[in-house]
Amino acid sequence: MSTLYQKQNITLYNSLSGQKETFKPLLDGNVGMYVCGPTVYSNVHLGNVRTFMSFDMIFRYLKHLGYKVRYVRNITDAGHLTDDADEGEDKIAKKARLEQIEPMEVVQQYTIDFHTILQKFNCLPPSIEPTATGHIIEQIEIIKEIIDNDFAYEKNGSVYFDVLKFNENHEYGKLSGRNLEDMISNTRELTAQSEKKNAQDFALWKKAEPQHIMRWPSPWGDGFPGWHLECTAMSTKYLGEQFDIHGGGMDLKFPHHECEIAQSEASNGKNPVNYWLHANMLTLNGKKMSKSDGNNIFPAQIFTGDSPFLTKGFSPSVARFFIMQAHYRSVLDFSNDALLASEKGFNRLMEAVNLLESLPVSEISSLDISSWKQACYDAMNDDFNSPILIAQLFEAAKFIHQIKDGKAKISQADLELFQESIHAFVFDILGLEDVNAVAEANTDKLNGAIELLIQLRKEARANKDFATSDQIRDQLLELGIQLKDGREGTTYTLS
Repeated sequence: MSTLYQKQNITLYNSLSGQKETFKPLLDGNVGMYVCGPTVYSNVHLGNVRTFMSFDMIFRYLKHLGYKVRYVRNITDAGHLTDDADEGEDKIAKKARLEQIEPMEVVQQYTIDFHTILQKFNCLPPSIEPTATGHIIEQIEIIKEIIDNDFAYEKNGSVYFDVLKFNENHEYGKLSGRNLEDMISNTRELTAQSEKKNAQDFALWKKAEPQHIMRWPSPWGDGFPGWHLECTAMSTKYLGEQFDIHGGGMDLKFPHHECEIAQSEASNGKNPVNYWLHANMLTLNGKKMSKSDGNNIFPAQIFTGDSPFLTKGFSPSVARFFIMQAHYRSVLDFSNDALLASEKGFNRLMEAVNLLESLPVSEISSLDISSWKQACYDAMNDDFNSPILIAQLFEAAKFIHQIKDGKAKISQADLELFQESIHAFVFDILGLEDVNAVAEANTDKLNGAIELLIQLRKEARANKDFATSDQIRDQLLELGIQLKDGREGTTYTLS
């Protein structure tokens, strides 16, 4: 029996070639995917969430097709300097200094926040989530290989990648479409204090100054790895020297991903990635998001509505639906009006999904469910085109209402196929959740817990333990749950 991925041919846009290509994994039936994770020195922002949600959708679809996917997404907990260009202070160490706590306390706090937010958006966890600090040895070994291959040099305890030397026989800039000669002509001359041979060179290892908290021993003295190196080390360790998909935000294409390619080719002579995928940015009310000018919103504010940009709170699933309504490579503008429109669409879709169980069946179908199902696959096979998939789901919603109103017919076999397909595309692939169903499930749990407490209070009263009985009643009241004793027993109301 053939697996689903053998029937569905994916084409995806490869940033390296600048065109759509047929997806063919290195190992049949298996996919290795690496996505650059967050630097955990602050709360995750919405633009980053969009990237991780996009790759969650891709991960879900590949799994749905039957691929065995190893999805690696790192946590940057050291080495990312404040100006992204080998200068300044480590972002995590700076936060630790300002808050007068240990760097790993900063890491722990914001890693938990990151996981909590992604869970709320119903993102699946990756197969492996390695940290930069957990792979210092591997990073040092790669630096040694690059030095041995004569593509890096040591200067005063720091090690730099020699971009000009590398470019003699390789192509630095091929991912971002940049020409090294142009980069050189547009770069200011190095200052006398610079240790680099060329302005384009980047740090593989930085010497730790005495005040630098995060430091590790190395053959070149105490220091810390350059930001670009961790992803090369971790992707190589868990996915091999060559793997299928590398993803991240569009802003990482240069210099981060460009440097990753150079590091891999300089250390082992192999082009590391077959398909580079980049998610586009999220704007707010038509302008770039920026903390400094206040044009910014955090995910938690969407849920509560506690933002000057919002008139109300929205469920995580509505926000996820809003993001899925745009192609992952398109710029998406976030606004209150856009979310309100998405909420209406989301509710309309969920209303139709909930009608599926009660549709009347006929001997024959007047709708071609198989063709509709393949149209959904065609959308996802075309570079994971979630907005086209959603358009097909609204077509399904129209079908559902036609059947309900007696204007169309569906057989039992087609209805089962329809139900199975809609469930797969709405919940398994797009990762949406029926907000009302979740609320009902939570209500059932609350009812069960309160009934248990009512029973315990009844037993306490029977045993003349009035202190416990009163404590249960009073503490429930503090939580807004009022018990009412009557002849038929005890009931409750929520205030």
